[in-house]
Amino acid sequence: MPSKQKTVNAIAMLKEDHHKVKELFDRFEETNGSATKAKIVSEALTELKVHASIEEKLFYPAVRQKIEDEEGMMDEADEEHHVAKILIAELENMSGEEEHWEAKFTVLAESVRHHIKEEEGKMFREAKKTDIDFHILGSRMADLKARLVQEGVPEDAEAKMIANSGLRGDSPAKSAQKTLEVPLRRKAS
Repeated sequence: MPSKQKTVNAIAMLKEDHHKVKELFDRFEETNGSATKAKIVSEALTELKVHASIEEKLFYPAVRQKIEDEEGMMDEADEEHHVAKILIAELENMSGEEEHWEAKFTVLAESVRHHIKEEEGKMFREAKKTDIDFHILGSRMADLKARLVQEGVPEDAEAKMIANSGLRGDSPAKSAQKTLEVPLRRKAS
């Protein structure tokens, strides 16, 4: 069923989403309370899951059909989504008390910021050169977004992978630290 809301430009909609998640990342970095950080992380993960679904189901396929992508920009964007979705799935399976929880969210934020920079730079610039009607596409994206917000984002392959394999636990370097005999320089006599 088509949306009764005003039409929205697809690229403007994605940029608005980008702005919102970057604000959440900034708030996380400025916050000290663990309960507040957990709330911010939860909101960011939901935003990112909805946003990635909209891009993967509608925006990316439309752009792929209309641009020459000899440099593999769209494949790189897919891989950036894949990495982000693995981190999202891991974070969703964490309580927030784990030692690597904040570091994992920080890495997600850094990765997504990089992705946004590339998307808003080259990808959107190339997309604007096409004959895509970004208002019609934007309306479709708004409809899908409303449905995903209401019904939730279906579990993706990355979430299933993490559910099956679990979290990795302590970092390999941190585990090795416990048993490594560190070679020290000899003091000059």
